[in-house]
Amino acid sequence: MADEQTVQQYIAMQPKIAWRRHIMRWLIRTFVFRILARVTVTGEENVPATQPGIVIINHISYLDPVLGMGAVNNRFCIPMSKAENRKNPLLAFLIWWWGSYYVNRGAVDRTALMNSIELIKSGQLILIAPEGTRQPSLTQPKDGFSFYATKSDATIVPMAITGVDDAWIKKILTLQRPKIQIVFGRPFRFKTEGRTRIPREELTAMTDEAMYQLSSHIRDEKLRGEYSDLSKATTQYLEFVKPE
Repeated sequence: MADEQTVQQYIAMQPKIAWRRHIMRWLIRTFVFRILARVTVTGEENVPATQPGIVIINHISYLDPVLGMGAVNNRFCIPMSKAENRKNPLLAFLIWWWGSYYVNRGAVDRTALMNSIELIKSGQLILIAPEGTRQPSLTQPKDGFSFYATKSDATIVPMAITGVDDAWIKKILTLQRPKIQIVFGRPFRFKTEGRTRIPREELTAMTDEAMYQLSSHIRDEKLRGEYSDLSKATTQYLEFVKPE
């Protein structure tokens, strides 16, 4: 999203750039999923075709948002990108081509916040790493994505990634094809009972429940980190929904 665009302009441009996303997704699914790596995707039926929502991922490497853009095949998901990527000409071009939007990390970015909420309300599917930055295994995230979800009544879809680490480029350069597994879990919503203001402690509880849902689909237990003990998973603040 260009800095001078309003949220409404950004939303209005979404149908106009669908052709660019079709091309890029084809390239991702052809060259990344089949040639550079061996990517298997399960649970695609859990991604709603029309419901406004959020895909949450465990963020291990730079490749993760690209995997999300390729794995969601019944619509387009829109990932956030850190503002620092503007300085990389290639990444900046690819982000522009797909039509992603930037977020300034380390501070409350109200523009990115409003973009996220309004995109969801307009029927879009955005992709978020709840932890905000790459982590070798799951850690306690901030409550940002839960805030977005409760403000927009979003359907949330966990997307668990296994088989990617920061050595994936080295593997490819040595003619190794990493085996990458992507699993989409059951979609759910947070129980807000119509409230638009959720207490901080409740947002934190919602975040933890969502992270356990994500963790439960990660095939490599070492990547589950602080959410390894699935016996602690609860569903007090969430309800599973049928993807539509």
